[in-house]
Amino acid sequence: MDASIAPASRAAVVTPNDSAIVGARALYIGTAGDVAIAPQRDVDPVVFKSVPAGTILPVHAAIVALTGTTASDIVALF
Repeated sequence: MDASIAPASRAAVVTPNDSAIVGARALYIGTAGDVAIAPQRDVDPVVFKSVPAGTILPVHAAIVALTGTTASDIVALF
């Protein structure tokens, strides 16, 4: 199977941080709120507003920023 469309094979709990590299292919949001994601290291984060609990955001997340993130129980999928 093409790795770019294969399901995640690993997961890890995310603690939002303005500079730590996560490098996830998607994020699971456990508790609703806003999620600030930078798709690349030197790019300003984009805030996904009011993400419902139980959502999987299918976006590459180099960084899950603390500033702007109110959601919690976030899991990175790799």
